[in-house]
Amino acid sequence: MTASASYDRSSATRFPQAVDTALRTAGWQPGRWDIKQAEYWADSLRDHTTPAGHRHTVFPAAVEAWAEFGGLTLTAPGPGRQIAPAPVRIDPLTGLHLARTFADLGRALSTRLCPLGTEGDGTSHLALDAEGRVYAIDHSGDWYLGASIDEALTALLTGLQPTRLRTAAPQT
Repeated sequence: MTASASYDRSSATRFPQAVDTALRTAGWQPGRWDIKQAEYWADSLRDHTTPAGHRHTVFPAAVEAWAEFGGLTLTAPGPGRQIAPAPVRIDPLTGLHLARTFADLGRALSTRLCPLGTEGDGTSHLALDAEGRVYAIDHSGDWYLGASIDEALTALLTGLQPTRLRTAAPQT
């Protein structure tokens, strides 16, 4: 199931009030859909090859997330519940030069990852997988933010503690 199949884009009650407020303040509204911009980002990512030969993968869940939320810079409307919320910028080109980083994490998770944007003025890079799950990568580790863009935005904008990704314990 793609990210868009799990919800009604026109729903006014899709997000908690604080998240809905942050989204609307940033310019989002139910039904927002800029597929032209999303396709531009998809083409830019597909066309980019790092000096070491790494390339991005692009899939429908990413294009759908970019079409709905791309270009927005979101600021939490209040203090966080468990941690301080940070600004979120939805712009996949902020991860243009991270093809290998995303590919490596994707392999570790047995999935493919595509850039989504940044958190905290670029201190953390956001990515999503082909199923629509969202992850963050920063200097302190790799994080799981939610099973959908909706869950991830809710966690980020309300200050919910994300789940740290860990390697499996060695088998004895």
